[in-house]
Amino acid sequence: MKSITVLGSTGSIGTQTLNIVRAYRSEFKVEALAAAKNVEKIEAQAREFLPQVVCLYDEEKASELRVRLRDLPIRVLCGMDGLISCAQLSQTQLVVTAMVGMIGLRPTIAAIEAGKDIALANKETLVTAGHLIMPLIREKKVALLPVDSEHSAIFQSLQGLPYDGAVSEGNAQIARILLTASGGPFRGKTKAQMRGITPADALRHPNWAMGKKITIDSSTMVNKGLEMMEARWLFGLKPEQVTVLIHPQSILHSAVEFVDGAVVGQMGVPSMELPIQYAMFYPKRMPMQAHKLDLFQIGTLQFEKPDFENFPALSLAYEVMKQGGSLPTVYNAANEWAVSQFLKGELDFLGIAGNIQKAVEKHKNISNPSLAEILNAEKETYELLEGSSR
Repeated sequence: MKSITVLGSTGSIGTQTLNIVRAYRSEFKVEALAAAKNVEKIEAQAREFLPQVVCLYDEEKASELRVRLRDLPIRVLCGMDGLISCAQLSQTQLVVTAMVGMIGLRPTIAAIEAGKDIALANKETLVTAGHLIMPLIREKKVALLPVDSEHSAIFQSLQGLPYDGAVSEGNAQIARILLTASGGPFRGKTKAQMRGITPADALRHPNWAMGKKITIDSSTMVNKGLEMMEARWLFGLKPEQVTVLIHPQSILHSAVEFVDGAVVGQMGVPSMELPIQYAMFYPKRMPMQAHKLDLFQIGTLQFEKPDFENFPALSLAYEVMKQGGSLPTVYNAANEWAVSQFLKGELDFLGIAGNIQKAVEKHKNISNPSLAEILNAEKETYELLEGSSR
């Protein structure tokens, strides 16, 4: 059996990970579960999977959970120290990092340092600290297995090339990657048409069922900007080797163009369970009953160039990726702040990209930031935007 820890067990990726555990109970043992504050959901998960440890980041909610689970021999932890303890648990072999936001950065680093393989669904880890993470992956000789559907598709398309935790840096056989994007719910709309967009409008994604944060990010195309930055580190690419391809059907999940002109991609229905399962069983493929692709039914696949004019956060992401340093942290933090304000009804939809632009322009870039400098850049970005919104 493979022993696993799931960080972010109550979210979309976490719950689908546990669905796979249910389907293959003889293959996995859940050692630890961690989440932000959803007491009811993590209690139910703990009672079903009986891990050694559970953690809620929120201290008050963790105290409530401790009372609820007092009849079971399960340790209940809280805060960042608790997340790190879960990530480093000695029995765990694979850590699924599915927490949303930069809260996942320190636990992921801790898991790598402890020699754990990583199934990575926390894109902020590589967006903000790819220059720290990738050398550490190689030093500790652990596997970094992508869970995002696009990065998993690229990873699957590269099987057979040298692998040392991630694809060998600067692989001379790769011309570029084609990172697909559905275009979100507002594909084809102008900025003028997107004025007055409500959170309910933005949360209606045409293809994917995801958490609120990532669904809003898809509607602004910020999600694709973050995925570009993640892919640049994960696959050892130069920024100019990452091309975004709009594909409204979300059937081709991404592809690799090789230097001889061959394009190899991975197709499937829009479902996260396949890339999650692929990472959990890598390098084996296991049967999956649902989510089978019928190309006869699909019929036609469509591809377009991205609309940089009406989705300026994507064009800004290209520039941020090229400059690197601490700017990706600022881009990510500004987006987190802006999305939170938008969901609360305190910022208009177009203001998300506007606030990211403002934060990036005001930041003095640090070319090779330490972990402390990354976390400080995040803090300063929040302070800047909070101050300007008063």
